Amino acid sequence: MKQPPTDQRNRKNPAEGRQPRAQFAGIRFAKPLDAELFNTTALQAAKDVAQNNRSNKLSQLRKFYDELLMWETRVAQRPDRFDEYLPLIRMLNAKVAYAEGRKLVDAVFVDLMRHTLNEVKNPETLTTCKLFWEAFMGFYKKEAKSE
Repeated sequence: MKQPPTDQRNRKNPAEGRQPRAQFAGIRFAKPLDAELFNTTALQAAKDVAQNNRSNKLSQLRKFYDELLMWETRVAQRPDRFDEYLPLIRMLNAKVAYAEGRKLVDAVFVDLMRHTLNEVKNPETLTTCKLFWEAFMGFYKKEAKSE
């Protein structure tokens, strides 16, 4: 079996090759929306992420939410440029992976962000993604405190 070149073999990407978490599989942004998406689904996701009290600090998660909010605002102003913006929106995955490498967030948060960004297919699903993260952040503030 042929091995990759040494420079690729020695690289460590914590998110690479990871299977998506089953608990996030039900998060869908296509119509019709699940009536519990911004309620019990967001609450459960917040509880899952809040289990790690060594990383996943609210201020760190808020940075990623703020960037998603910025992209949603840009797309709302210029929906015709969505296809141009989508690669930059999905680049949030790389930023989250970098934060995981620095132990600022954990694998659960990385998987949740990756799953939700993969659900973004058009301006409407981006807005739904932003609303999901808004609900998540509200629940997370409470859940992270309760530990």
